Amino acid sequence: MVAYKLSEHEVDQVFQALADSTRRDIFSRTIESGCSISTLASQYDMSFAAVQKHVTVLERAELVTKTRRGREQIVSGCVPTLLKVTALLGAFEQLWRHRASGIEKILNEEGEGS
Repeated sequence: MVAYKLSEHEVDQVFQALADSTRRDIFSRTIESGCSISTLASQYDMSFAAVQKHVTVLERAELVTKTRRGREQIVSGCVPTLLKVTALLGAFEQLWRHRASGIEKILNEEGEGS
């Protein structure tokens, strides 16, 4: 399963980043359109610094990028990484569909032998 082109370390970082509901929400908001960290912070019942830490985790996983626009930092979702993650999950789905098909085949063979 190498089709998704993410190293084991990158996969771990992505799943760690997406394991938290706040980070998933930040990622969803920034994939639609870029947001300043201040705008993001206003959406949550936590400090600006806490939101900034969540953004840093997402940035380390390459799920978001930050660009400076004047005094603000704009956070944008990283579509190429999202596509790699989608391919990774698709590969896992194929693997499990293949396994389920094999189990079904075995069960059908046993049913015919009865």
